[in-house]
Amino acid sequence: MGWLSRIFGTKDNSKKPEERPVPVKADVEKKAEVLQKEDKPVADKIKVGHVHMSGCTGCLVSLADNYGGLLTILDRYADLVYGLTLADVRHIPKMDVALVEGSVCIQDKISVDEIKETREKAAVVVAVGGCACYGNITRFSRGGQPNQPQHESFLPVGDLIKVDVYIPGCAPTPQLIRNVCVMAYLLLKGNKDQQELAKKYLTPLMQLAERGTEACGCDLMYDVINQGLCMGCGSCAAACPVRAITHEYGKPNVNREMCIKCGACYAQCPRSFFNFDVITGFEGILETIDGALK
Repeated sequence: MGWLSRIFGTKDNSKKPEERPVPVKADVEKKAEVLQKEDKPVADKIKVGHVHMSGCTGCLVSLADNYGGLLTILDRYADLVYGLTLADVRHIPKMDVALVEGSVCIQDKISVDEIKETREKAAVVVAVGGCACYGNITRFSRGGQPNQPQHESFLPVGDLIKVDVYIPGCAPTPQLIRNVCVMAYLLLKGNKDQQELAKKYLTPLMQLAERGTEACGCDLMYDVINQGLCMGCGSCAAACPVRAITHEYGKPNVNREMCIKCGACYAQCPRSFFNFDVITGFEGILETIDGALK
């Protein structure tokens, strides 16, 4: 009898614990096989990395704003192999797609070496956001800031390495970043029809990259307004850091003397990468993306 039984005068009804059967070798092997099936990836994933240069991290926030869609992409289609804020990796590994955010400070040797290493390690380099594409307002940094006063000059990524795809905007919309990630997967891992669809979607963004890193209000006039593509949304005027763009009769008017040629207006304009091939097949593209994320 136990000591509680001696105090309260109750009988000791405790029983010996039942002995569990020892699992046989076949049961162990079967369980291991099930675990291996569960751990096996559901798709042949591509390797994606996020490389952060000099910027406000707004593009990374926009990427995270995909919420469940981002989780689906990381679960089915892409492995995040590099990202200072998202993955615990010290050195840039080999990857299929590198998403580069921010411009590059040329006084910072580490940043210059990192962007060059990114080009060596990545099959496809994507410049994400206005700073990475055109420099944006970082072009007019002159140094003297308390934390790093010697950092004076910032260049868009394309001035230092070859960039394959631009995702313009400040910051780009979460949907645009998501769509490019899905299309990159289809381009690298899809069948022939999926690859053709991905090429059609990515072509205007690739043409932006081929166009170069210089953009200003004059380019907006020539490429968008004078081509009859402007829809008067006002995003260019809202993006201009020096208010060099005003709206007159529903269309933008650029004060060329005030323009600082940062490219913010061009990066923000949704018609700067307008392409009829994409517009005519846009419903099919959206259906493909929605189906991939279900």
